[in-house]
Amino acid sequence: MADRETIRKTLIELLEADLGEKFDKLEDGQNLREEVGLDSVDLVSVVSQIERKFRIRLSQQDLEKLVKVGDVLDLLHAKIAASASTNAA
Repeated sequence: MADRETIRKTLIELLEADLGEKFDKLEDGQNLREEVGLDSVDLVSVVSQIERKFRIRLSQQDLEKLVKVGDVLDLLHAKIAASASTNAA
């Protein structure tokens, strides 16, 4: 199972590839739109890649809760953990 820092590194890689910008570090408190610079299209694109990479599904309700980097990391960590426990059973 991926830990929070592994998820953070993967998120940085996906953002850099998608946006063509360099992200040295993503802090939990950074706002996705205002500080990271994601618009709704960018967010959907990155989420789609995350779903494929980690083999998880995020609902519309999940996406509506994503405001800060920490929100993304918390959600992904929980979804990946749930997926791993489901697949292990």
